[in-house]
Amino acid sequence: MIKFRVFTIFPELFPQILATSIMGDALQKNLWQIEVINIRDYAVDNRKTIDDTPFGGGAGMLFRPDILSFAIEKNLTDPQNSKIIYPSPRGKLFNQDMARNLAKNTEINIICGRYEGIDQRVIELFNIEEISIGDYVLSSGELACYVMIDAILRNVENVLGAKTSLDEESFGSDENSPYRNLLEYPHYTRPAEFRGHKVPEVLISGHHQNIANWRLEKSLEITKNRRPDLYQKYLEMKQE
Repeated sequence: MIKFRVFTIFPELFPQILATSIMGDALQKNLWQIEVINIRDYAVDNRKTIDDTPFGGGAGMLFRPDILSFAIEKNLTDPQNSKIIYPSPRGKLFNQDMARNLAKNTEINIICGRYEGIDQRVIELFNIEEISIGDYVLSSGELACYVMIDAILRNVENVLGAKTSLDEESFGSDENSPYRNLLEYPHYTRPAEFRGHKVPEVLISGHHQNIANWRLEKSLEITKNRRPDLYQKYLEMKQE
């Protein structure tokens, strides 16, 4: 089982979508847990103020280091050695390999920033790992938190049911997957013909090897056209 502890000023946002469908079923089966910490509970004034203006000027507000540190220390037994993540556009880019590795943890703490983010001293004090879900800026760390938790949970044993659910997905299930560094092939379902468009004959042939070959060829084609960076990584991997 893996436990997520989310630090946020909007606790009502969790678990929300994470409690639905497959992830919701897994939550009910106790395959994962979520604890939500309201950072405002650790404010020291009657207004529950958790932010202040940045030194040096500039727009926006920052989470105060004393309040955020207090929240962390009150909820983590060993803050210095805990896995703490801060979704940030300046962090290391989140990808499938990272999701797989994070899924090996038994506990992950995520700090959801707002405004201009959090005081740098908190990041350094607790050795917090900054992770970016893409080269763009969000107004809500909670949105990035949803993305990371979902991606991580897909790699937790039994959450998706059969392991084969991951085997032929984009990026592959593990380092031995033939789809590692590839994008997924197209999918089709009934009816076999729709508005003049037919399902590729190979998919209704019943020939499993031909189907497997076609799917891999399509993955290679799509990856080469849409993500040449991934295609290059795939070629390099094949040469190793």
